[in-house]
Amino acid sequence: MRFFTRLPGFCIVMLLLPMMAWSQEQVDWDSLDDPDKSLRDINEGELTFLEKKPDKPIYHHQTKLVVLPDSVRTGWVKLVQCHENMDKFPKVQIVYHKDSIRKLELISWRNMGDARVEGPTIQLTDIRQDARVCVKAESRALISQPDGSFIIQNGPFMRKFLDGYFPMWVTMDVRLPHNLVFTGIEPLEQKGLKVTKSVHGIRFDAWFEGRLITRIKLKQRAGTE
Repeated sequence: MRFFTRLPGFCIVMLLLPMMAWSQEQVDWDSLDDPDKSLRDINEGELTFLEKKPDKPIYHHQTKLVVLPDSVRTGWVKLVQCHENMDKFPKVQIVYHKDSIRKLELISWRNMGDARVEGPTIQLTDIRQDARVCVKAESRALISQPDGSFIIQNGPFMRKFLDGYFPMWVTMDVRLPHNLVFTGIEPLEQKGLKVTKSVHGIRFDAWFEGRLITRIKLKQRAGTE
């Protein structure tokens, strides 16, 4: 069976043992030590932001996008992405959409048997506790809109097992060039979704259960069109 999630320009595919259920993210096996409690507590699909962060480390998906001045014409941005506190699996693939990714490289990895690039994929084996892997690439993530604005749409982010969702932490940093201005984000900032704006761009941290899709809205700065 395969576990996957769609993210900006890529998805994660996890190859598991036979007889596992179809899912769309990693499984927190430690939380399944008490099956009754797990099935009682997991979210059944509705997006819920967590007002209180989980007490123990959870799967953390981190992405940094560097938008270049020329990205408004090409759509291509620089990407650095890390997966931290990964769940334990014998084999994992991080599979990128071949038309939306290029120059894919491994930066670092730990607490796993092996990590290597194969075409538009990262192949991982023997994922152990506190595993982490980081990659860099170029992603065609900036999408122009009919009104001349731009969006960076991400997700759905999810961590699913059977019909339930487990807590997940997503961090995204977007560094903007001088010719683009941040205008908004969906969902709006709230408890469990922290948005930080600066002269260099925007960052959000989301702690949630369920399925999260975000849209970062941008426009060209006056005089730079």
